[in-house]
Amino acid sequence: MNAPHDPTPCTPFVAATHEVFNVSSELQDYNLYARDRVLQEAVQREGAGHEATALSAFGEMIGRANYLELGDLANRHTPEFDTHDRFGNRVDLVKFHPAYHQLMRTSIEHGLHASPWTNPGPGAHAARAARFFLHSQVEAGHGCPVTMTFAAVPSLRTQPELAALWEPKITSRVYDPRNIPAHEKAGLTVGMGMTEKQGGSDVRANTTRAYPVGEAYELVGHKFFLSAPMCDLFLVLAQAPGGLTCFLVPRWRPDGSKNPLEVLRLKEKMGNRSNASSEIELRGALAWRVGEEGRGVRTIIEMVSMTRFDCMIGSSAGMRMALSQALHHCRQRAAFGKKLIDQPLMRNVLADLALESEAATTLTLRMARAMDSRHDEHEDLLVRLATAVGKYWICKRTPNHAYEAMECIGGSGVMENSMFPRLFRESPVNAIWEGSGNVQCLDVLRAMQKTPAVVEAFVVELKKAKGGNALLDAHVNSLLGEFADSADFEVRARDVVDRMAVALQAALLVQHAPAVVADAFCRSRLDTRGQRNYGALPRDTDFGAILDRAWTSA
Repeated sequence: MNAPHDPTPCTPFVAATHEVFNVSSELQDYNLYARDRVLQEAVQREGAGHEATALSAFGEMIGRANYLELGDLANRHTPEFDTHDRFGNRVDLVKFHPAYHQLMRTSIEHGLHASPWTNPGPGAHAARAARFFLHSQVEAGHGCPVTMTFAAVPSLRTQPELAALWEPKITSRVYDPRNIPAHEKAGLTVGMGMTEKQGGSDVRANTTRAYPVGEAYELVGHKFFLSAPMCDLFLVLAQAPGGLTCFLVPRWRPDGSKNPLEVLRLKEKMGNRSNASSEIELRGALAWRVGEEGRGVRTIIEMVSMTRFDCMIGSSAGMRMALSQALHHCRQRAAFGKKLIDQPLMRNVLADLALESEAATTLTLRMARAMDSRHDEHEDLLVRLATAVGKYWICKRTPNHAYEAMECIGGSGVMENSMFPRLFRESPVNAIWEGSGNVQCLDVLRAMQKTPAVVEAFVVELKKAKGGNALLDAHVNSLLGEFADSADFEVRARDVVDRMAVALQAALLVQHAPAVVADAFCRSRLDTRGQRNYGALPRDTDFGAILDRAWTSA
């Protein structure tokens, strides 16, 4: 029997099932600073204009494709933990992917952990906030030890002899991740262990005990969350004979032996995957007192203020990257005969996302200027109240912002090889860490009751925009009525703080943003009732002007 006749071989045109077109591309090889007009204006306005050239160079460096990939690699290859080495020695070693170390090295070498302390002066906090904002868009998890190290300095300075000993290495721009005693290293990082199983945010319920041993103490107890266990030093709260006290705990004792701060496990977190969070036990760990016995909360209050501020920066950065990704995609993808960015309803959604991002960035950089001016009573009072307000509001607005931006991408945005799943998983973290929503609102309430001057400072800040927008003026007048009504304040706390936050954001935009932005923000945030989703801006909003502002041609 003859073999069947071979058919004519397929031509390349027959073999190709389809042509790939009308798709987006990776957002890469761009200058994160030069593309962000809102950030540029805020840097100039809030006193860090002298850093503009350096910030642009930083934004270009971290916007390169190979650098942006570090964020993906650091989260794909998560930390690993070894309790002991192969010979049986206790090491408590956390191992990271090289991408994580490169992100940390960049942060340390560019002073994200210390620059306002080593180079204080006009705009120091604003410049540092801008760099942190830019770098957090690449990867957020590594920001935890950077923030802890940055925030530890004010608390450490309450104990001058400890500050003299440790601050030079803490503020050094040398990143040394080796698991060796501190005296062998030129640069150190600081972690934090405050909360325990039974208390959580209620740190006064802590049961870890501190036993005096000469001029030092030994700690016995546990921490349900110890941030960044690979750090060299940790600020820890424990019950001393005089009450709840703050302590500095080294990973290694001065004699080079392992301090018995023992990591039990790393936390399996939904987000913040690149960063190691841990559960630990203290088995007679050497510690030095920081501040007075029984004044632990007061000692760490400045640290908490700094960490909450960094939560504002991180969440604002998440909004900006989500917006950038959505704008980049919608400028390329077409549907129903038009580019997505030209579709009326999509323009409404994108413009609304841009308003939220601009308001968050503007408030965050305004608070950076307040931190640069703590010598001014008004600014100092504003830090006390508005940091809690901003941390609560911006961090809680981020998850829905991330989701809505992801929806602009569509199905490809849900894929794990895109940035959006990471942005979305990261989005709730800052709202929970460093005091959840209720804790922030109660902190605002306590500050208002304990120090009425903070309310006066807040109102003064709002009234700087008086007469600039009728809706804002009415909103502020209504808010003043809420301040005067002390009945059931705790029950009403979230509502009041919500209104405080949008009032402050609106006041800043009225003063500093283009009229189309301020007007759209006030009309959509102050002139509505009930629930609303993004994309419900008034129909006569100048969407084009808002979108052009959100994505600057570099």
